[in-house]
Amino acid sequence: MGNFVKNLNKKAPQVGFVSLGCPKALVDSERILTRLRAEGYEISPSYEGADVVVVNTCGFIDSARAESFDAISEAMAANGKVIVTGCLGVDEAGIREVAPKVLSVTGPQQYEQVIEAVHRVVPPMHDPHVDLLPPGGIKLTPRHYAYLKISEGCNNRCSFCIIPQLRGDLVSRPITDVMREAEALASAGVKELLVVSQDTSAYGLDIKYAGGLWRDCVLETRLKDLAEGLGDLGLWTRLHYLYPYPHVDSIIPLMAEGKILPYIDIPFQHAHPAVLKAMRRPAHQEKVLERIRGWREICPDLTIRSTFIVGFPGEGEEEFEYLLDWLREAEIDRLGAFRFESVKGAPASDLEGAVPQTVKDERYERLMEVQQTISLKRQLAKVGRTIDVIIDEVDEEGAIGRSKGDAPEIDGSVFVAGGEALVPGAIVKATVTNADAYDLWAELAE
Repeated sequence: MGNFVKNLNKKAPQVGFVSLGCPKALVDSERILTRLRAEGYEISPSYEGADVVVVNTCGFIDSARAESFDAISEAMAANGKVIVTGCLGVDEAGIREVAPKVLSVTGPQQYEQVIEAVHRVVPPMHDPHVDLLPPGGIKLTPRHYAYLKISEGCNNRCSFCIIPQLRGDLVSRPITDVMREAEALASAGVKELLVVSQDTSAYGLDIKYAGGLWRDCVLETRLKDLAEGLGDLGLWTRLHYLYPYPHVDSIIPLMAEGKILPYIDIPFQHAHPAVLKAMRRPAHQEKVLERIRGWREICPDLTIRSTFIVGFPGEGEEEFEYLLDWLREAEIDRLGAFRFESVKGAPASDLEGAVPQTVKDERYERLMEVQQTISLKRQLAKVGRTIDVIIDEVDEEGAIGRSKGDAPEIDGSVFVAGGEALVPGAIVKATVTNADAYDLWAELAE
């Protein structure tokens, strides 16, 4: 008993943590934090109170690299004991040029090396009496939703992307492992799963779609079986980062049946065949338009999210106008646009036909104007309808949530009048009363 009291009085080691980049990197951060918490570490809310700081970086594009370098420099200035990991970690020489005294540099997914680096600075003080973890581990998202990463790496070789250089080729998690994690998250109170990877539609390709036993059923490690399995958990299941392979068509009926959310996130990136060829992306966009029409016939409530790059090398006014015309016909619901950025190590950086920054900016503005018109039209069509809304926040003015067509952080919100008594994570019926190009306003349904 004396030792137990002594341990309680001893201050637990404190780790500061900075997580940058995409949801896949966020999952990496959650895994590291879960392991540290299991070993008795506490998470410091400030640099000053931390015994060591871990910075999980992003290195996808130059602006992300700059943000990561700034975060490293800030942590060094405020604390001085800094461990760097994540995608930028593959450029150790560049990191040490900016911050030569960082304690350790590792690349993405190198969880054990990060833990070992923390141990070297401040040893763990695990006490099984007090170091308890929630069933789903440590999460950096609100309790009611979580990211579920199903694979690492990517087999595609898009000319503008260096993800395969940073994270390697596709490595799929066995479907039984994914389903166990999803079930644990459901048990922990998660209401919405956001499935992420570099290429969700390629899931299982590297392990030849090996089967696994789940609840007395054999599921293959492939997209459709995963969607069906997750659908059986009764949660909102949202699919992100799908590459437009033909077999993606097979999951649309599952959305129409309500097994998974009627939401599909496919980064088309462009529409003109010549630009797509230079990007090393699929170039049959006329067939994509046919497929989109077919998807909406099967599932009229389908929300399509996508991203596009403007100002790619070789994109002239003709190619850009082609993209705008394609968007008007496709009527993408949710759209993110990026001005092309040169990325060290990406083949596109060496292509001829660079587009001036002023032209990139002008095309970005034009594209967003076209998209706002499309979005507003599709949003206004929802006025008068009663929809399901998952609540994210509640204040004295009401509740803020999302529809089935809205992913957290990147899409719109639903502002629910009369929702002051609701709690985050509640899923309610609400009647849409107004809309703009991004958000909806609604009242609780009777």
